[in-house]
Amino acid sequence: MAKIDLKKKENIEKQIRPAKIIIPAVIGVLVVFGMLFFQIRGKNVSFSVINFTFITVIFLIVAALFMIMRDIGYMWRFKILSENKVSWYQAFRVIMLWEFASAISPSAIGGTSVAVVFVHKEGISVGKSTAIVMATSFLDEMYFLIMFPLMIFVAGPENIFSVGNSVGLNFDNQFFYFAVIGYLLKFAYILFISYGLFINPVIIKNTILAIFSIKPLRRWRNDARRAGLDIIHNSKELKRKSFGFWFKTSLATFISWTSRYWVVNAIFVAFFAMKSQHFLLFAKQLVMWVMMLVSPTPGGSGFSEYVFSEYLKDFMPQVAGIAIITAFVWRLFTYYPYLLAGVIIGPKWLRDKFKRPKI
Repeated sequence: MAKIDLKKKENIEKQIRPAKIIIPAVIGVLVVFGMLFFQIRGKNVSFSVINFTFITVIFLIVAALFMIMRDIGYMWRFKILSENKVSWYQAFRVIMLWEFASAISPSAIGGTSVAVVFVHKEGISVGKSTAIVMATSFLDEMYFLIMFPLMIFVAGPENIFSVGNSVGLNFDNQFFYFAVIGYLLKFAYILFISYGLFINPVIIKNTILAIFSIKPLRRWRNDARRAGLDIIHNSKELKRKSFGFWFKTSLATFISWTSRYWVVNAIFVAFFAMKSQHFLLFAKQLVMWVMMLVSPTPGGSGFSEYVFSEYLKDFMPQVAGIAIITAFVWRLFTYYPYLLAGVIIGPKWLRDKFKRPKI
């Protein structure tokens, strides 16, 4: 068991080594400065459209509070899923590490590959940890699957997908193309998770066993089999959960993701005194996050800044460089804090949770 723990520690240490942290940060900064250079080159640019006032400070604080609310929603959901077997501090630590893992992984993968270890090391069985991570993924994807078509229906596709001269639902519109691919990926994933969690958990067990049949992983096949049996047991428990349980976890999910989207609205009010079109901006952000799923870079670095500055540019003053600078400020609120959190929390957590056995 000690050898397995040390192997897990080595794998996580690889995830949080300096290169893993520096690469996405550098990609994001280089893209921002590259786009900014090409947008303002040879132009007389004035940023006088941005007024730093008391309102600016207030709404930047509001943006930070929305991010805090987002994390509180995640922590509350984790406590519910764990049946309150973890403290608020443990929940905070897991969420920060989970978000950090997502920030240094390609968007399509996220931090779920190591999230089970984060949860398990807080005193929860491997099987239940896997069930919690899968239930979390299920709730997150359900939010997108429901809200995406709802926002398109309410706001109208001609508004959602229109950017500059690119209008409506057609495959000449690159943003529509990204959104369709992202949504189909999420739809396929939720089908697998739903089927595995609520109908046939054996398929998840068999998938895990198939993965651990690969030669380098074969030594942990017995542990994988036990984890698979735990998943089957926990799947039965999840199916027996009350309406109140799922209502609370769904509410926590709604609070978390909705708060994250309102960060942009607060930033736009802070810098541009935006007074209308808040619902449309919210709707377009949801579509934007679906697009970001197709990004191959860690945490969507580079691609996220590009999509933000191009897809939401109609809400900003038409001044060269404004959109990309705003995109960078947005990432300062929603992305870079998790890189910092991982650097601060990760090493101590590894030392505490993977103590070498006394000889």
